[in-house]
Amino acid sequence: MATLPASVLAWQNRGHYCQLAGLDIFYRDIGPRQSDAVLLLHGFPSSAYDWHAVLPLLGEDKRIIVFDFVGFGLSAKPKDYSYSLFEQADIVEMLLRYLQVKRVKLLAHDMGTTVACELIARRERKLLSFSILSLLLMNGSVHIELAQLTPSQQLLRSPLASMAARLSSKWLFKAQLRRILAKPVPETELNAMWSLLSYKQGHHRLSQTVSYIDERYRFAHRWLPPLTRLEIPVLILWGQQDPVAVAAIAKKLATQIPTAKLQWLPRLGHYPQLEDPVAVADVMNLFLA
Repeated sequence: MATLPASVLAWQNRGHYCQLAGLDIFYRDIGPRQSDAVLLLHGFPSSAYDWHAVLPLLGEDKRIIVFDFVGFGLSAKPKDYSYSLFEQADIVEMLLRYLQVKRVKLLAHDMGTTVACELIARRERKLLSFSILSLLLMNGSVHIELAQLTPSQQLLRSPLASMAARLSSKWLFKAQLRRILAKPVPETELNAMWSLLSYKQGHHRLSQTVSYIDERYRFAHRWLPPLTRLEIPVLILWGQQDPVAVAAIAKKLATQIPTAKLQWLPRLGHYPQLEDPVAVADVMNLFLA
């Protein structure tokens, strides 16, 4: 197994592991131990490390929780697993129960936005084990019919998916990532992201973890209507130059969610929290106040 970079090792050392549904889940629980928390959900194919530059800017008065979904980052990456967003949502509920968190302000990026949608659907049905106080959605293809999938995402959904996953490499990963950024990020960040993807052979699971895209199509009828009935504060925070989760998705969400406010990050792409963590943290702090 390749050695993790120093920045990732430091991140790992500041976190913890717990067993949920028989799987090792990596998480970080930062700030005062109170029953209310800020929960940040990461996207595909990355990890909670995506938030590492934002976290120190969110203040010391908040309890902030980040974790790696099953199949991502430093969490377990089992070969025989569904990698369904429903099970990822189950992990969220189990983690918050384990940490004794009762109420959250929910912030989600990319794939995490649809896990958030499943949690909202459970909330509407009164099946959720915690309360959601507010919701921030950032650059996620919630309206999958409008998304412009990357070539690698399309390949991973094709009959060649298993082969493509086995042939994935650091060079290809970094090249694909650069295509969806509007503002360059340091090479060290890209290297850290690859190390977390390839940790425990996670890049070989890409043909499985990418199944969330198909679920977005299959379960749109479950996940989209509850958004139109939300009564909690919602912020749509969007890197306007995102070539994947395009601006049209943000606009559609803003018109459909009655309590939503839309805020553009005009010069940023798919990973605003990496491209300009200060700008993202400034907006988040205002929303969380």
